Amino acid sequence: MCATYATNAALALVLAGALTGCTGSSGSDGDDDGKPGGSSASPTAAEPGKYRTLPKPCDVVPVSTLRQMLPGAAAAEKDGSASPDADRGPFEGEPSATYDTDRRVGCRWKDATTLSTRHLNVDFERVVSYDPAVSDDEQAEQLFAKKARKAGIPLSPDDADKESDDATESPEANTEDGKKHEKGDGSEEGDGATKGAKGDKEGKSGGVTPEGKSTPTDEADESATPQESGDPSSPAQNEDLAPRALEDIGDSAYIDDELHTADSGLHRDITLVFRTANVIATVEYDQWVTDKNRIPGSEDLQERARELAVQLAEQFED
Repeated sequence: MCATYATNAALALVLAGALTGCTGSSGSDGDDDGKPGGSSASPTAAEPGKYRTLPKPCDVVPVSTLRQMLPGAAAAEKDGSASPDADRGPFEGEPSATYDTDRRVGCRWKDATTLSTRHLNVDFERVVSYDPAVSDDEQAEQLFAKKARKAGIPLSPDDADKESDDATESPEANTEDGKKHEKGDGSEEGDGATKGAKGDKEGKSGGVTPEGKSTPTDEADESATPQESGDPSSPAQNEDLAPRALEDIGDSAYIDDELHTADSGLHRDITLVFRTANVIATVEYDQWVTDKNRIPGSEDLQERARELAVQLAEQFED
């Protein structure tokens, strides 16, 4: 009798222990795969970017704007010499080659006349952050600031002070190669969309096409006028036209202006970059001339680049 009671008591203790073990294990069901960063321990993921798609770059620039920026194409349209095959006539752009059109797209236009040759390139980059602690917008802001620093554009008073100190310590930065503004270390960012437009400028002397045909007279193009080296239209002489940050386009923006004279064709390059949320847009607009007595003016080229950038930024806001 006593032996039977002891056996039953031991069996009860074993069953109680088994039940206790089952109850304890049920509390760890939320992390039963053993992966780190489970729902209870992982930080809150940063917000995704505002924009998930990019516009069609060759359609985003209004024809009315292209008429102003590409006077040779406008003249061809007026006299009927432009090809009627293209949907947008002489203003049909060429898409830039990119690796991923969900992340980057671009379009470029070329306009050759007897007085000058112009190139326009528009590029859109949708920035995506792969750091869960950094949002897409924050990542885009960091990338934009990096581009501005490379271009030597101060975005804050602290940046301006630092740039001034650097210029004092390194006077050799202001070389005599004809450039009005040095662009950081001279390197460029991008996956080739922007550089593709640069590469299209080989043999850029205006007036004759690669096929040997004469191009339309640039009657409306008065931006390249005889100028002296100390003319106020030079960014080096006019602070209003100097490379600088802009406050009225997108979330942040800057404009760069370079005059090149040390090659076969004198040209001025305008680069305007702006950020809206997680998209960085770049407008590159330049003018080449063969007559070095007709220097492309900053004011006209900058103004047209600004007007286009404002239009593009407004389309993102719609």
